[in-house]
Amino acid sequence: MTLETITEQFTKTAARVPALGKSVKFVFEQGPVHIDLTHEQAVVTNEDKDANCVITTKIETLDAIRRGDMNAMMAVMSGKV
Repeated sequence: MTLETITEQFTKTAARVPALGKSVKFVFEQGPVHIDLTHEQAVVTNEDKDANCVITTKIETLDAIRRGDMNAMMAVMSGKV
């Protein structure tokens, strides 16, 4: 999976999320994905902006968690997230 693919997936998912007044940034080796949920409509970019929550991981790890092949808590405890 590429940074472009994961950004497209986040964009589709974020469009269904209501404004939460916060932002999150995923930091991957390939670059960041910033999700701004402070506006009526979510804004997803690959800009390296400040965020309320920053998650550093690999795209492969996130994909494994999303597929159910990896337990999210185990990923955190093992340092993969």
